[in-house]
Amino acid sequence: MQPTRPGRPDPRAQAQQAQMAAAMAGAVDLAAVKARSDAAARAQAAPPPSPSAPAGAPGGAVVDVTEATFQAEVLDRSFQVPVVLDLWAEWCGPCKQLSPVLEALAVEGGGSWVLAKVDVEANPALAQGLRVQGIPAVKAVWQGQLVAEFTGAIPEEQARQFVTELVQATTGGAVPGGAAPEEAAEDPRLDAAEAALERGDLAAAEAAYQAILAEEPDHPDAGIALRQVQLFRRAEEAGPDALDAADAAPDDVTAQTRAADFLLGTGNIEAAFDRLLDVVRRSAGEDRDQARQHLVELFGIVGDEDPRVGAARRALMTALF
Repeated sequence: MQPTRPGRPDPRAQAQQAQMAAAMAGAVDLAAVKARSDAAARAQAAPPPSPSAPAGAPGGAVVDVTEATFQAEVLDRSFQVPVVLDLWAEWCGPCKQLSPVLEALAVEGGGSWVLAKVDVEANPALAQGLRVQGIPAVKAVWQGQLVAEFTGAIPEEQARQFVTELVQATTGGAVPGGAAPEEAAEDPRLDAAEAALERGDLAAAEAAYQAILAEEPDHPDAGIALRQVQLFRRAEEAGPDALDAADAAPDDVTAQTRAADFLLGTGNIEAAFDRLLDVVRRSAGEDRDQARQHLVELFGIVGDEDPRVGAARRALMTALF
């Protein structure tokens, strides 16, 4: 979950104590391999990708990758932003159609993702390790793992959809290295919301946070607090019966989102994610998009610092592609 401002009561804990009698805390995944931990540490220490860097240069939005630079420019970088591999060769006609499209999209992305170009003729070990069967081949890497791919040239509209869904399902479009937010001063307007949480009045707390946001839409604390309180209200309204209703109507996406809200609100984070991931895997069109959007919303409530969010984001990318 997102951290709350130091010194302020945690609206999540108060709401749960008053309404749900459950905790959203969970065990930290200690089974991550050391190599991925090291890569994440290197990524944290490295500067973010720069959209202004020359095309092909290390650290840019479009970078040429070799076997020698793959670790730093792809695996390590993927712990900052998603990295899209463009596997090509000089003799490949379709590659010459697709590569300029991907390069333009990467520059347009402004550092929210990186295009890593790999000449398979010059780097056969990479092509073999990535199990390239034909080119052009495009593979997306997030937090050191392949999460999506396609083979062959596709129209710009489809390529744009691919990278858009990749970014939304991983980082939500955030660009690393932005200016650090200034520490907020104590805001007396939060007192009314926190007092409502202390007495278990979620409706009053929601109204208080909404009033703050009406005056200050970018308030650093009220936005996430409002989303958390709204989740607990939805979970309370859904109740345990939401699970039976969802199980009885597996194709009813609204029923599935209500069940996921109840699960998340009562601390069953993985079960909430898994329920919506299942809907994404077996649905299409508007139903699939509704489930995906609701799942991404739940990711934002839990927070990317929770390892279960990272795992679920990777599962979402696999389900989408």
